[in-house]
Amino acid sequence: MLYKFKSKTTGDLIMLQPSGRRVLGIIGKDTEPGDDGDVGAARGIILPEQMAAAIAALEAAVTQDEAARDAAVAQAQARNEPPPQLEAVSLRQRAQPFIEMLRRCREAGTEIVWGV
Repeated sequence: MLYKFKSKTTGDLIMLQPSGRRVLGIIGKDTEPGDDGDVGAARGIILPEQMAAAIAALEAAVTQDEAARDAAVAQAQARNEPPPQLEAVSLRQRAQPFIEMLRRCREAGTEIVWGV
């Protein structure tokens, strides 16, 4: 499944299901069951007044993710072990386009929708 985020202000943003779910979970939009009964918001909306909180939540999650990655590498170095296998694409790289979309839509006062 793909998540296709749309707005009147920006171009569409497409994410694969795992990345889309993670981002939606971080901003608190993943609690509704989809049409197939699967947990994860199959469709929804982010209103302009919700966007500042969503941006803050994503930025905090990115900071935590980077700290966890750095800690894992430091622990491996302290034990003289090879560095751990980390996900090739970080949360920062996955979330940055969505954060930019949120910022632009907040400034323009337009909502973001998906699954419609």
